[in-house]
Amino acid sequence: MRLPRATTVLLSALWLGACATGEAPTAPTAPPSPPVTPPVAAFSVPTIAREFRGLWIATVANIDWPSRSGLAVAQQQSEMRVILDAAEQTGVNAVVLQVRAAGDALYPSSLEPWARALTGTQGSDPGYDPLAYTITEARRRGLEVHAWFNPFRAGNLSDTVRLAATHFAKRRPDVTRAYCTQLWFDPGEAAVQDQAIAVISDVLRRYDVDAVHLDDFFYPYPDTRCVGLDFPDSATYAAYQRGGGALARGDWRRDNVNRFVERLYRESHAITPTVRVGISPFGIWRPGSPAGITGLDAYGSIYADSRTWLQRGWVDYFSPQLYWSIASTGQSFGALLTWWGQQNSARRHLWPGLAAYRVSDGSSSAYAASEIASQVQLARTQAAVAGGATGTVLYNTTVVRDDRGGLRTLLSGGVYAARAVPPATTWLDGTAPPAPSVAVTSLGGVWRASITAAGGEPLSWYLIRWRSNGVWSQRLQPATTLTADVPTAGTDGVVVNAIDRVGNASADVVWRP
Repeated sequence: MRLPRATTVLLSALWLGACATGEAPTAPTAPPSPPVTPPVAAFSVPTIAREFRGLWIATVANIDWPSRSGLAVAQQQSEMRVILDAAEQTGVNAVVLQVRAAGDALYPSSLEPWARALTGTQGSDPGYDPLAYTITEARRRGLEVHAWFNPFRAGNLSDTVRLAATHFAKRRPDVTRAYCTQLWFDPGEAAVQDQAIAVISDVLRRYDVDAVHLDDFFYPYPDTRCVGLDFPDSATYAAYQRGGGALARGDWRRDNVNRFVERLYRESHAITPTVRVGISPFGIWRPGSPAGITGLDAYGSIYADSRTWLQRGWVDYFSPQLYWSIASTGQSFGALLTWWGQQNSARRHLWPGLAAYRVSDGSSSAYAASEIASQVQLARTQAAVAGGATGTVLYNTTVVRDDRGGLRTLLSGGVYAARAVPPATTWLDGTAPPAPSVAVTSLGGVWRASITAAGGEPLSWYLIRWRSNGVWSQRLQPATTLTADVPTAGTDGVVVNAIDRVGNASADVVWRP
């Protein structure tokens, strides 16, 4: 095609001008293409991960905390912060703190004396409130606090001359029994049960605990130092018979414990309807249940009919102490785990106790840390089964805190790497709380989420989740904390949920930059 003469003249002039300056002529360029916008990643909010991950903190005989009696307040508090930091770093979401080990108290009480573990002298004020301190520090780390009580253990015979004047055994020696090397409150005495219930009720009225918890001490375990010795409750049983009681002695003892467990459940909820009640009994109900299981008969030896408590719904969570390995034959961890799930007809939380204390304990039967991780994984396989496990509890704190055998490292980088929220206890309250309002502003290198509560029912937590570079992270913070900072770098969304007192979550509140 020919160009018009005017166009030819113009191009010739441009060529000559370029030659005069020594530059090569350039052809006309096309306009730049618009930048390619990368596809937007789909923003799908994941379901809240649910699993109970507990850690027992034993205070009796200074097993876990404080490391020894007589420490200064600052030292005790520092040790507790180290424990709670280790729990948080491990991926634990609840601590079970022993607050009444043997008729004493880890908090100021008008009913019982201060625990000897604190100062070395029973009844001596340590100068602060350890329970209140633990609750405050645990909440900051997103940890529940369960208050752990021993209702019937009174101490050791060697403690007799050291008991404070306010100890119940001093005030009521008529209901206290010596058994082998130990002192016990007689479960058959109404005054003993009244005292234990009064102590637990006092804590519920004064402290913001998430649960009350009993372990496996009801009647004393058989002691090889006193073979054949029976618990000395003949006078109590005779009084029961004179009052018209017709149960055989073993059945009567079981009934004493059953009545206490049922009463604890009923009266605890009368005070705090949303508090959970948990028990961690011996892991074997009876030998042969299931087939092939051998060992102590808790039903016949310590008069703990724990299957009845579970089936009648007298607990909100049940943590049988399954302190045996997966490979064990007579006490198979897997067989017992499955069997307890099958007994859970009331569909309560089943959170078995795991023997973390056996990790690298120097014995011939010591666990590798991988045994505990494998037990957590095995428990997870039961979560979808009706009545199956939805969490675990580790005993004890010292092993986790010290990372003995690499346990903490293994858990935090493995089965506990992704954080989880405890399962909701829907039979206490099945209604989700209303969603809060959330406003987000840029503040330096963080997005600051400001939360406005919707009102209505009391809350425990806000769950903050955010996605950075495609990876979800989360933080659980007290409901009294109404701001949350998350990094701006790579973050393309923030999600907030209100969590009520039993663990129900509100609808997702989503913010995107």
